[in-house]
Amino acid sequence: MPCRMRGSRSLSPEFAIIPRMYKKPELQIQTTTLWEYPSQHYGETMQGDKAYVGATPSYVIWNLLQRYTREGDLIVDPMCGSGTTLDVARDLGRRALGYDVAPYRKDIFRADARKLPLEDEKADFVFVDPPYSTHIKYSEDPACIGKLDAGTGQYYEAMSQVIREISRVLRPKRYMALYVSDSWKMRQPFQPIGFRLFSILERFFEPVDVVCVVRHNRTMKRRHWHTEAVTGNYFLRGFNYLFIMKKRERPHPKRETITSAGSVKQSSRPKNWAKPKPPLRPKRKVKRGTR
Repeated sequence: MPCRMRGSRSLSPEFAIIPRMYKKPELQIQTTTLWEYPSQHYGETMQGDKAYVGATPSYVIWNLLQRYTREGDLIVDPMCGSGTTLDVARDLGRRALGYDVAPYRKDIFRADARKLPLEDEKADFVFVDPPYSTHIKYSEDPACIGKLDAGTGQYYEAMSQVIREISRVLRPKRYMALYVSDSWKMRQPFQPIGFRLFSILERFFEPVDVVCVVRHNRTMKRRHWHTEAVTGNYFLRGFNYLFIMKKRERPHPKRETITSAGSVKQSSRPKNWAKPKPPLRPKRKVKRGTR
């Protein structure tokens, strides 16, 4: 089809004006705890699906995998959405498994993040981007955590089970990351989801760092949203938390001994452990003619 210009004139296809494509900046490993990239995807291809509501920015996952994984490592995403984690992992030569209660494509397995069909300590890295309360309708599945309001204890109980399951499948001394935002709704209390999930993460993992990721989405570019935020004296969500955690080394197995009182006493010392002998004291030299 020829391009229509002003008036009745038209240009043939070879002379048509082609709109200039936006060139995305090159990917770089982030060196501060404030991350910002002006696009949902990197490179000339698309990771995940830009039409999927609530998709994770692929550069976030790219940075994590560059820092905390190696080629051939197994990457697991228990809430895989449109498959962004799978695409980034494969771009970098990693193996990947994705699960979701409502699989978006064929290479995502149907499973609840609270009960993954994966053996203990198989994953080298786990990334999870859970629902932030009930802002987005992800599926009709009653098991979807996106149906649980963050103002209730049910949401945090469900997320505790998810985090416990991540700890189960992750290998010791390896890393995981959780990407989340706080929640605020008109005429409802503010929900600091990030702080509350971080406190749950600390029960299972050792904190490595907290990153703030600047949010870029269509709603943030709507001028009337900002006008209403000023008028209503509230804030729009401008960033997401990225909690980076490390699974602790497996502790020594505990031994149980029966005390004289008949109670069970646990000890974390190895079975062949022996109490070290005190160092020998040097003999004191006594001078002649003295006592």
